[in-house]
Amino acid sequence: MALAAQLIELTKHYQLGDVVVKALQGVSLDIPEGDFLAIMGSSGSGKSTMLNLMGALDRPTSGQYLLAGKDVSKLPDNELSSIRNELIGFIFQSFNLIPQYTVLENILLPLQYRPSGEDISPLDEERATRIAERVGLGDRLDHKPFQLSGGQQQRVAIARSLINDPQIIMADEPTGNLDSATGEEIMRLLKELNAEGRTIIMVTHEPEVAIQTRNQIYMKDGKIAGHGVFRGQ
Repeated sequence: MALAAQLIELTKHYQLGDVVVKALQGVSLDIPEGDFLAIMGSSGSGKSTMLNLMGALDRPTSGQYLLAGKDVSKLPDNELSSIRNELIGFIFQSFNLIPQYTVLENILLPLQYRPSGEDISPLDEERATRIAERVGLGDRLDHKPFQLSGGQQQRVAIARSLINDPQIIMADEPTGNLDSATGEEIMRLLKELNAEGRTIIMVTHEPEVAIQTRNQIYMKDGKIAGHGVFRGQ
C-alpha cells in the first residue's frame, strides 16, 4: 500500500534559554494512504509538535519526513508552502476563521495562496458553495462567524480544508471546543471524508473520539509509547 506520509527518526528540539526541550525524539511512523490516525497523549507529550511537522508548518531538527513520497524535510519555504497548499487541508480546535469574512469568503481563503496566483473565479465560488452545502451550510453563506454556533464554525473550517481537494487532512482537536452531540456530528463528517479515500491525521485527548478512527498512537515524552486507545490518560 502506498504511503501518504512517512516519518523516519524524526526529532524536534527547541532551545529555551539554557535548556534544550526535546519535543520529539526519533519518531518513525508509516501512514498509509486512506488511513484515519488519532494521535493521543497528555500535554507536552509531543503530539502537537508532531502534527505541525506532518502538516509542513514546522521543520524537524533531524530525520526525514516524506509527504506523498517526497522528502520535504529540507525544502525551501516557497516549495514547502506550495506542497502544503496543494496536498494538505487543516482543521483547528479554535476554528481560525476570519471574523469579518462571510462563510463563503472563509471557505475560499486558501485559494488566495495558490502558487499560480490566479484570482478567485466564479467556478471557485461554485465549488465552495457545493462544499458548504455538503457540510450543511448552504443557507449560511453570507453569515459571519459570530452568527454561527460552534458546530457550524467547525463545519466552515472543514469546508475550508476541502477547497483545494487535499489528499491529507490534519485536524488538531477538531471536537475539543464542542459539546458531545456536535462533536459526534463532526466525527461523522470526518469519517465520511475518510471513506472517500482522504487520509486524516487527528490529534485528540478524547478516547471516545480516538476509538472511532482506524488507528491510534499514544505519545509520551516525545516518543510513540504505544498503539491503541489509552483510557488512563
